[in-house]
Amino acid sequence: MSFTTPRPKMDFMNETPPHAAPPEGANPDWSMPQNWEQFSASDHQRWSEFAARQAKALEGLACDTFLDGVRALELDRMGVPEFAKWNDRLRSLTGWEVVAVPGVIPNEPFFKMLSERRFPVANFLRQGPSFDYSDEPDMFHDVFGHMPMFIDPAFGEFMSAYGRAGIRAERLGMSDWLGRLYLHTVEFGLIKQRGELRAYGAGLMSSHAEAVHALTSNTPRRLQFDLPRLMRTDWPFDEFQPTYFVIESFEALLEEMETTSLAHVYDEVRDLPLIPIGEAAPGDRPYVMSPSQGECA
Repeated sequence: MSFTTPRPKMDFMNETPPHAAPPEGANPDWSMPQNWEQFSASDHQRWSEFAARQAKALEGLACDTFLDGVRALELDRMGVPEFAKWNDRLRSLTGWEVVAVPGVIPNEPFFKMLSERRFPVANFLRQGPSFDYSDEPDMFHDVFGHMPMFIDPAFGEFMSAYGRAGIRAERLGMSDWLGRLYLHTVEFGLIKQRGELRAYGAGLMSSHAEAVHALTSNTPRRLQFDLPRLMRTDWPFDEFQPTYFVIESFEALLEEMETTSLAHVYDEVRDLPLIPIGEAAPGDRPYVMSPSQGECA
């Protein structure tokens, strides 16, 4: 079971830029009606079947929070969620809600929504004979891949803090640098769990094949979380990541966001070149996997 990992929603991270202005049907803030009635009985059935298979396949790969979140939010048995109703459950469990958007949106409204505890979700669903492939972030990626993590309070606080930091980064012209924090954590992050490595990033939760690659292959670099290094780490659009960053806990990630002077980090990295895709850098601190977990030791 695998499909190409969809790209993140922030505009600098996508090869195809977003619309210059909200398209027809979208509001000035880029939100839009979900129009839940557009989804067919087949869409609902395929969602439930694939979500259940994906959750099962991720056992032993995904962190406990993600798997607990899938079950708590009933994402593996309810079909395409109707946001007007499902948001009540989501708010009661996480303090967040989802809002439909036309797809990739500009940074400014993206950051603003996060700061308001509103997570933007693409208002379309992958088509074709199966759910196994999507070449851009669709509703399944955004809801199934991202939202289970929000049942962890520290992760939710990190996301709202990230949104506020993004608004400031936009004013400073540093969104590209901050965006790589999102890419290497929220999309492709790894975490230590009871002495072993687990995945939590939505790009990995949406791609069983890349989750296996990230956790067991001897090919990628796995590095301890280092914010300046992470912000300088370039990444590929169309293949598995060659470098992954490992956090100690979601509380530690939140503390990093709340106590670090991002302005000082920007001053440190803004004039430095990006570290080329997959390459090592002076000062790297590798994460050493246990022999029982994968090929690396």
